[in-house]
Amino acid sequence: MKFSPCLDIFFDDRPFGERIKAVSSLGYEQFEFWSWWDKDMDEIADLSQELKIGVAAYCTRFVSLVDPPRRSEYLEGLAESIENAWKTNTRILISQVGDELPGTARQDQLDTLAEGLKEAAGMLAGTDIVLAIEPLNTYYDHKGYFLSLSAEAVRVLKQVDSTNVKMLFDVYHQQIMEGDLVNNIRRYIDHIAHFHIADVPGRHEIGTGEINYPNVLAAIRESGYEGCIGLEFFPTARDHEEVLAKQII
Repeated sequence: MKFSPCLDIFFDDRPFGERIKAVSSLGYEQFEFWSWWDKDMDEIADLSQELKIGVAAYCTRFVSLVDPPRRSEYLEGLAESIENAWKTNTRILISQVGDELPGTARQDQLDTLAEGLKEAAGMLAGTDIVLAIEPLNTYYDHKGYFLSLSAEAVRVLKQVDSTNVKMLFDVYHQQIMEGDLVNNIRRYIDHIAHFHIADVPGRHEIGTGEINYPNVLAAIRESGYEGCIGLEFFPTARDHEEVLAKQII
């Protein structure tokens, strides 16, 4: 299995290029991050090529997809993200969908989300880049966020009906929101483009909480998934090298 540390978390006291070198020296073959617009993407592209380490994923701009007047802004941000994805040879673009709109029927927001994703799919058609929408937990970390359940995400994805638009299954968020992790991974694997892992509670490294990660990782492996699993946890120790060296690479 391939793991990709999130470099907006790890080695956050170092310049970004040094973070890439650090995870490469630990034997990781992939890394990921959140925002590209505050980073030197040319430097990232050059370093990844030099060190032969891949850029697994990063986010598109954080613009609502459930608010119709903002759709053009979202799609403009997606176009910029696609341009950078070609530069860094990145094939997963992570997308949040925005906060719930008070006073607007949920079904109307779901329809708006699907319509926006259909336009996004058109922009990605003919490429091997996948836009991965992310359900998040609304109990602790993302109160007010619109999309929280994997089943609802899949209903939207079936409406969009594109191999270029799938879901990011974040094990941490889904354990909080719905549990039933192994069954849902098996049930929805055809709609999953990327995984994130962290333990519950606390969003710390695997093995510190309640999730049975040996079984969860076995289910991912047995599903035939061949992509990366993003390490998106906040380490309990400041020695990030030691923490990452203990994770399965």
